[in-house]
Amino acid sequence: MGLTASVLAVDAGNSKTDVAVVAADGTVLATARGGGFRPPAVGVEAAVDKVAETVARAFATARVTSVDHVSACLANADFPVEEEQLAAALHARAWGTSVRVRNDTFAVLRAGVTEPRGVAVVCGAGINCVGMRPDGRTARFPALGRISGDWGGGWGLAEEALWHAARAEDGRGAPTALARTLPAHFGLPSMYALIEALHLEHVEPTRRHELTPVLFSTAASGDRVARALVDRLADEVTTMATVALTRLDLLDEETPVLLGGGVLAARHPQLDDGVRDLLAERAPKAVPRVVTASPVLGAALLGLDRMGVSLAVQEQVRAYYEQ
Repeated sequence: MGLTASVLAVDAGNSKTDVAVVAADGTVLATARGGGFRPPAVGVEAAVDKVAETVARAFATARVTSVDHVSACLANADFPVEEEQLAAALHARAWGTSVRVRNDTFAVLRAGVTEPRGVAVVCGAGINCVGMRPDGRTARFPALGRISGDWGGGWGLAEEALWHAARAEDGRGAPTALARTLPAHFGLPSMYALIEALHLEHVEPTRRHELTPVLFSTAASGDRVARALVDRLADEVTTMATVALTRLDLLDEETPVLLGGGVLAARHPQLDDGVRDLLAERAPKAVPRVVTASPVLGAALLGLDRMGVSLAVQEQVRAYYEQ
């Protein structure tokens, strides 16, 4: 029989999966990174198979065969029924005695606080927000795109920028430098050429996300349309955070609001200042802070919360990831 560690932490996003094996004293025994986690595209079992490859490497390095608890923060776990389905799939792998699955946004939140209390807004390819209190209460949104009322995220911003740029060039919309800067990014002379290239897939559709930084640089140059889109994102981030704080009865208490994901972590001045100014108006006691720690740290801390370990043990894990 092999050795048993305390927690297997899993942070699985659309583009990558990070895992960590943590001992009861807070020692990080092993880490490993694998590919993206995409159950909607490949099915639950195939997606978990990919996670299993990464877990196997971490277990081998740590020289363990199982853990007491699996703490998994997973993309596409948007509803309780999905969390239950994914938890059952992980439990079937016999990695740990108990399994808890949460949406991956909870990992960002827990990575940025010393106790499970606060709100996190994550803006990467998409946008999401969660909140939690130590008593187990949570606030969250489905975060499935327009059908669940979402606006923003890197992908959504790129789509909005393309829409405004196309209308500016053909005369249906207000003038904007985006009509020049977006096609120029791909070495093309006009929006017409870019639209054709995207439609015929001469430019891979997945490369649209490259246009989000172009939007921010165009906004920084003073373009009114681009700046309006950035301002709208700041408003959306603030709205989500304020609603979560209200649901958790934290609006009148000093509470951390963690900002994560590639778009928010980039600290674009207009967006960063906009979020902080709007939070100061709508949630004056909120304490905004950008989270740069690896989300798998949050998954590990959530697991250690479950095991009831001391703050000193948790801080040892945090020190490993923040060194």
